[in-house]
Amino acid sequence: MQKIIYLDNSATTRVHPSVVEAMKPYLDTSYANPSSLHQSGREVRIAIEKAREKVAQLLGAETKEIIFASGGTESDNLAIFGSALANRNKGNHIITSQIEHHAVLNPCNELKKQGFDITYLPVDSNGCVDVKEFEKALRKETIFVSIMHSNNEVGTIQPIEEIAEICAARGIIFHTDAVQSVGKVRFNLGNTMINLLSLTAHKFYGPKGVGVLYIRKGTKIQQLQYGGHHEFRRRAGTENTAGIIGLAKAMELSYADMDKTNMRMAGLRDYLENELTKRIDEVKINGHPQNRLPHILNVAFKYVEGESILLNLDSHGICVSSGSACTSESLEPSHVLSAMGVSVEIAHGSIRFSLGRETTKEEINFTIETTVKVIHRLREMSPLYKRKA
Repeated sequence: MQKIIYLDNSATTRVHPSVVEAMKPYLDTSYANPSSLHQSGREVRIAIEKAREKVAQLLGAETKEIIFASGGTESDNLAIFGSALANRNKGNHIITSQIEHHAVLNPCNELKKQGFDITYLPVDSNGCVDVKEFEKALRKETIFVSIMHSNNEVGTIQPIEEIAEICAARGIIFHTDAVQSVGKVRFNLGNTMINLLSLTAHKFYGPKGVGVLYIRKGTKIQQLQYGGHHEFRRRAGTENTAGIIGLAKAMELSYADMDKTNMRMAGLRDYLENELTKRIDEVKINGHPQNRLPHILNVAFKYVEGESILLNLDSHGICVSSGSACTSESLEPSHVLSAMGVSVEIAHGSIRFSLGRETTKEEINFTIETTVKVIHRLREMSPLYKRKA
């Protein structure tokens, strides 16, 4: 059986075995509804609140500032729609960036249809928002800003703390989509001016279907989902107990060895980058060369098509991505790379390698050798490369 080399950890990660074990009781014996008043229900409620305390502690937040949701998309939607609707009497202007995940861009597009004015900030060639350009975009009627902490396709980290401070000075709500960052970056939200932060468990070795929206105390936000009194009346619905327990355990594990894991992944990423650029001509690295997440490498191979690279690597058991997983079926070039000024031809030849805590040097060596062969073979069939030669 062919061995699978999984280098698509930005799309999702394997659930850590210890997380699976922590979740098992809440899928089997401790299955009661946490809102029930009997002993079994109370025991499950206690477990959820302990998980909430753990997440709050790791994020440097207060316990009641942690709202459990179904994942990053719901968290982003609650932050964006909830803030816009709750503060519409103050203004109708929202600022975001051109390289946000579609879980942010599409809610903003929907608000535009409802009469809100949306500014989509450009980014530089490294995929970074310019703080001065952000300040120029501010208006009296600006009520909400959403800038991702790090980009899911190229890994570039944004200057969000500086942007959050500017927003705080003007009384503007600031949200950051930190879905790719949590588990790789330490946050101390109590020492920042961030109002809202989104995260999801399956990006750091937790289960799918559970996430968090951090809501700073005093932040005005409208409830979107109505029903019971759950989650401090922020998000109605019976809690995903097993998922919440798994999320908290996965966060605890990722924080325990974060520095060591980050250093190892960054070393392997740099080795992969250096070998590919050394052994293949006309290669472009997309993203900031230093200010980036440790596990993402986005590479453009000129004169070949990204989907062909992906499928050829897949035939050798190597799993990579040609863009974010949520848009992988689209034939359009990456909106992130386009915003960075990358040409359509180069964007179509871009591949994202995203490493994980289990990635080995042997797997990276096999990936390098296979990628070199795949690119050379595809270029031999490329009329553009032959014309260039």
